[in-house]
Amino acid sequence: MPRFMDTKVDREGRWSLGADAETAAPFLSIPVANRMVDYEEYYRLSEDEARRFEADGLAARTFADECRARQHDDRLILAPGSDRGEPR
Repeated sequence: MPRFMDTKVDREGRWSLGADAETAAPFLSIPVANRMVDYEEYYRLSEDEARRFEADGLAARTFADECRARQHDDRLILAPGSDRGEPR
């Protein structure tokens, strides 16, 4: 079973919401890519944020854009490696 389970995907806004199977904590993820691989970065959300983003796609997209600008790196669930990807 995958660790990160998506519950809502916005292809146009390029973000998804879901829950971490290990902790049940909600997350928002964005796609990133480095020179070797495409992958996702997962950002921890509060329960209130998760509910708000589920109901308000514009708020979720704004948060995703802030993640792309690396304004929420303190919320990364998995620390990026030395070859951190760029948002897609």
